Amino acid sequence: MSTYRIVVGVDGSKDGDRALEWAAREAERRGGTVQAIAAWTWDGIEGAVVAKTHPSEERARAEQSLAHSVTAAQELYPNVTIASETVEGGPAQVLTRAAEDADMLVLGSHGHGRLYHAVLGSVAHECIRYATCPVLIVPVPHAERVRKPADVQAAARV
Repeated sequence: MSTYRIVVGVDGSKDGDRALEWAAREAERRGGTVQAIAAWTWDGIEGAVVAKTHPSEERARAEQSLAHSVTAAQELYPNVTIASETVEGGPAQVLTRAAEDADMLVLGSHGHGRLYHAVLGSVAHECIRYATCPVLIVPVPHAERVRKPADVQAAARV
């Protein structure tokens, strides 16, 4: 007997938490389970200086953040099984690998613009390209979106 399995990327941000809550709500509705994944990497560099952390500290930070997010979601959806795992590697690769046999991959949108994605890339775009299951992006709520200067000027004229 199989159940509906949703993999969700959790990165410690409110966007990741929003995606986890959406996935838990959907799993509850479908009678499924959630697998929350936090990908972490350590390259020894923080900004322009060599990091003073160790890989085990980075992993522990990811584990702690994930545990906090899962606990909060589990309180909202106590009848949903939420498994969690931290995996070393690039987020898109880790998430698409974890979702190979999943029914859905859920990610939170950070709401960044095109320039940000052109320069830094996008985990969501990579996941959409390489995932073997449907990918759902939970958008930034309208009230939280960053207003662009033109929007601010137009609002001031009204």
